[in-house]
Amino acid sequence: MPAAAARVVLVTGVSRFLGARVANALQADPGIERVIGVDTVPPVESLGRTEFVRVDIRTPGIAKIIASAGVDTVVHLNLVTSSSAPRAKVKELNIIGTMQLLAACQRSPDMRKLVVRSSAAVYGSSPMDPAVFTERDEPVEPPRTGYGKDAVEVEGYVRGLMRRRSDLTVSVLRFANFLGPGVDSPFTRYLHLPVVPTVLGFDPRLQFVHEDDGVEVLHRMTTEDHPGCYNVAGDGVLLLSQALRRAGRPYVPVPAPSLSVLGDMGRRFAGLSGFSPELLRWLTYGRVIDTTALENELSWRPKYSSEAAFADFAAAQGLGRGRLTGLLGRT
Repeated sequence: MPAAAARVVLVTGVSRFLGARVANALQADPGIERVIGVDTVPPVESLGRTEFVRVDIRTPGIAKIIASAGVDTVVHLNLVTSSSAPRAKVKELNIIGTMQLLAACQRSPDMRKLVVRSSAAVYGSSPMDPAVFTERDEPVEPPRTGYGKDAVEVEGYVRGLMRRRSDLTVSVLRFANFLGPGVDSPFTRYLHLPVVPTVLGFDPRLQFVHEDDGVEVLHRMTTEDHPGCYNVAGDGVLLLSQALRRAGRPYVPVPAPSLSVLGDMGRRFAGLSGFSPELLRWLTYGRVIDTTALENELSWRPKYSSEAAFADFAAAQGLGRGRLTGLLGRT
């Protein structure tokens, strides 16, 4: 549905791949007068006409920027889903940062719209999960650690803001795992291990959202009014074994306790900081989300299926050349 023009947009996390791409898409929109990108470190590449402001959203400085610039729309992309930083610091960035940002939004009379990046990790991963999660479903086993738990808390604070500022248009997007040429994540680094360990006896169903589709959804949510909570993923699923074969990665099924040990090995070979509990559960049980609500709301379907998103990532990484086999796995 068309919206009153978002004239001054603030994007958090603009030095990361998603924030930078969203800022570039928004600055190219003729209806947007000004885009302000904030982060704690400068972006590596130029953001064009996006104005970069170095600020930590955990500090009151973010409120000063929102007030002084007359920001009417905030796109909050600063949920840290993977980091080599200590867990306590990541949680502080996610939770305290969000609390400060939302407090600033609440106080600003110019604010009219908030778009929040959340994660499908809010549903957890469990052997008792439904075949497909809709936005109305509650997790069977809520995430107790990591960014999944952070995302649950962030959504709770967003609902609190909605109660206090019922005049705001708020869109919350629960993204499946991003994939694409520009994505660097625990899962993409997992795929680059010399021999990829999988959990013996399990072949999880995985979903992905291509970075191009993710940017398109965030752009649409910013420039149009689509209040509510929406799952975002490419069509279809890919079994982990299929993904590994298509990427030409040698893999070996191991008992679950051994996976943590092999994950520690990844520190040396692939830049992994070990296997987080949520990554381990996802690589064991998988997760599938229903995207009907988003497609109906936007009258839009993602360009890339989960399979196509993985194929584009693999091609960009030079994976999949040669015989696709698994060590001790299926061929």
